[in-house]
Amino acid sequence: MITLQNLNYRYKSGLQALHNVNAEITPGIHLLLGENGAGKTTLLHTIAGLRTATPASSCLIDGTPSALRLPSVQQKGFVITDEMAFPFPTIRDMVRLHACFYPNFNKDMLAANLQSFGISDSDPIDSFSLGNRKKAYLAYALALQTEVLLLDEPANGLDISAKRTLLQMLSQCVAENQTVIISTHTVWDFESLFDSVMMLRQGTMILSMPVWTISERISFVSDTFPIEGAIYTEPLLGRFHAIVPNTSGQPSDLNYTLLYSALQSPKAQDLLNVLNQTPQQQ
Repeated sequence: MITLQNLNYRYKSGLQALHNVNAEITPGIHLLLGENGAGKTTLLHTIAGLRTATPASSCLIDGTPSALRLPSVQQKGFVITDEMAFPFPTIRDMVRLHACFYPNFNKDMLAANLQSFGISDSDPIDSFSLGNRKKAYLAYALALQTEVLLLDEPANGLDISAKRTLLQMLSQCVAENQTVIISTHTVWDFESLFDSVMMLRQGTMILSMPVWTISERISFVSDTFPIEGAIYTEPLLGRFHAIVPNTSGQPSDLNYTLLYSALQSPKAQDLLNVLNQTPQQQ
């Protein structure tokens, strides 16, 4: 489990990137939302131990500060970002020199993932296109079977077919005891997989909540006329798309794009007030 408790991070320039971030992130696949510059990549780097949390005890993996970069903790996690460079000539070299540090590495899973993406483990990475390089990273990262997997915009550079393959791969490769955080602006690529939603705004975690809780507390509706009692409304293509309190007693299908827009709007606090109400308060 990942525990974030009053986590702060400030760059050397003095810019406060993360401010009092709090969350308990249990096994599952979690969506991390936020505008550009909200601190999403910084948060993933901090969880991975690539940046030092302040204080160190504010970011824990299974109770141990990730900032200590202990081998016993480092082998539990892996992060992929757009800036990541492949350190070895081929995937086969990566397996030989790197995978040995990850006790749960599954070579059969890697072979299946590479086959699904149409990639050979002996092909030189330098000859790959951006999309094929991303496929290689993802195929390898999933096969490491780490307890914590952090994916920053994993669909960047992938074509439509590859995105569909990645969706299937995530559903097949991620085990029940793994914690996967996906930071993305193209939510629809993976929306069927998410167990919870986290939202960063200006370096602060304003929402960290299971999908089922959100779907029980609010509903997403649309009509040709303005919707009475809406918490948030967005006109689009001749219709009014709105978020309203869920009074039906039945879970609502989530509209992640509308949820994101609402949490970025002046109505964000009104929405959060409804989401944070217990059923008794409602």
